[in-house]
Amino acid sequence: MNIKQILSRKISTAMVAAGLPSDTNPAISLSNRPQFGDYQANGVMGAAKKLKTNPRELATKVVEHLTMSKALDGIADNIELAGPGFINIHLSQSWLATQLNTVASDDHIGVAQRGTAQTVSLKDPIEDYLKGSSQDKPQTVVVDYSAPNLAKEMHVGHLRSTIIGDAVVKALEFRGDKVIRQNHMGDWGTQFGMLIAHLSDKLASDEVAETALADLENFYREAKVRFDNEEGFADRARADVVKLQSGDADCAKLWQQFIDISIAHSEEIYSKLNVSLKRADIMGESAYNPDLSKVIDELMASKIAVEDQDAKVVFIDEMANKDGEPSVFIVQKSGGGFLYATTDLSACRYRSGKLAADRIIIFTDARQALHFKQVEIVARKAGFLPEQVTYDHCPFGMMMGNDGKPFKTRTGGTIKLAELLDEAVVRASELIKEKNPEISSEDLAEISKKVGIGAVKFADLSKNRTSDYIFNWKTMLSFEGATAPYLQYAYSRIQSIFRKAAVEQISAQIDIIAPQEKALALKLLQLEDVIDAVISECTPNLLCNYLYELASLYMSFYEACPILKEGISDEVKASRLALCDLIAKTLEQGLDILGIEVMDKM
Repeated sequence: MNIKQILSRKISTAMVAAGLPSDTNPAISLSNRPQFGDYQANGVMGAAKKLKTNPRELATKVVEHLTMSKALDGIADNIELAGPGFINIHLSQSWLATQLNTVASDDHIGVAQRGTAQTVSLKDPIEDYLKGSSQDKPQTVVVDYSAPNLAKEMHVGHLRSTIIGDAVVKALEFRGDKVIRQNHMGDWGTQFGMLIAHLSDKLASDEVAETALADLENFYREAKVRFDNEEGFADRARADVVKLQSGDADCAKLWQQFIDISIAHSEEIYSKLNVSLKRADIMGESAYNPDLSKVIDELMASKIAVEDQDAKVVFIDEMANKDGEPSVFIVQKSGGGFLYATTDLSACRYRSGKLAADRIIIFTDARQALHFKQVEIVARKAGFLPEQVTYDHCPFGMMMGNDGKPFKTRTGGTIKLAELLDEAVVRASELIKEKNPEISSEDLAEISKKVGIGAVKFADLSKNRTSDYIFNWKTMLSFEGATAPYLQYAYSRIQSIFRKAAVEQISAQIDIIAPQEKALALKLLQLEDVIDAVISECTPNLLCNYLYELASLYMSFYEACPILKEGISDEVKASRLALCDLIAKTLEQGLDILGIEVMDKM
């Protein structure tokens, strides 16, 4: 259900009838003030400027055609002109109620599935809208996210890529797209020679691999110290890299042990975070190794890459500096080694070819923006990335401490993600126990996990993707404001109403009487539009904002519109319970897309 699309098509038809070009944007937007309607059509203003005509006169013609054609009969109660040429649209409460009832019985709560016609409850179907939705074909979308290096434990720097990527993935799937997750884990390169050499020595001293690798951070630190300071160790490490890349069985065995233990750690984090990544989604750097020499050969054969100082280099004129010097993109080192650039080019070819992607989305921090711009330019020149395949690198900002610097431990070290999540659960447990001292230990454990993890995720996801943000425990765990606990509480509050009403199944029709009910109706029917915006811009914060606004409107409704009080008719009671049920379903679905769990009691 997308009211903006419905209105856009109706207004566009009237604009053409009024003499405007067929490609004129009706510019439908939500009204900020109820007195100016529920929606506004502002496109006449820009069109009139281009045509050098009076916007008020032009808007009058559009309204006349809307009235004569009865295009909005049954949808809008009133269409009025405002100011120099704005068109205010007041939607019919009965039409809104009809749409709510249709949405309430829909498994996808009114969000149309790509490739299927959307049902709109009108006496006469909106044929152009239906036609448009049926042409909204599902896409195959490859999403590269999380992507930790398997040489270390996941730290707070991996949080944003993991949860932003997963939210976008779930939004795409909810809309009906085919999503292929690609966890591009760093499981290859020089550091693995260093680690293999260190592990080999540990095993030679009769240590067990699982014991030696129990603390990945400490293991990596030990290996790095030896690599930097111990005579002969660095040479051994480099030799082990060559052996590994050449298929040496002993090195491959040690490498696999390391990889298995590292992945098991990552899986624990994914489980705690309630994200959808599985082992089958891993496509490590090593998977592209057999293709890397072919990538270089093709780049050289097409003269996209040239030899320069014994290295293979692409000079990108499209990214030249102010002095006209092209951007330098090294695809093979002078010693014959491959780089991230080579792997990412191979990934482009694999994803567009083997996986048949219509769209590729990659989530990394903003510091890699230049690299991926270079990758896209070179991949398109080489034909690894066809023109019809959309390539979106989606950078994100950093998590900052209260001091405005990157979030670290008190001693300046990197914070392990597992420790951060454990602390979130502990802090949530203390708050919940303080509010409810009588809570059972079982309920406390379950609720604390959902509240604590949810708080960390929502605090991150609710911020604009491209912005840095301040990590603050007190703010994110608050039961007031735009937080996960506030939304979880709103959901549980609705469930408590159902328990008091002693109802298990709600099938009543929703009627709209009070202005708070209409406000909720308008918000509930915006979900598809919000999901589409999240998908288009890869910005889960838009869904966070929507859910907070919905919960706030529910709280206002709860205060103003009694449900179970004496004196409330059975019809009104049933209608409001049905409305509450739809609100709860929407909150639950929206939070599920964000990977945040709800609970019946808090």
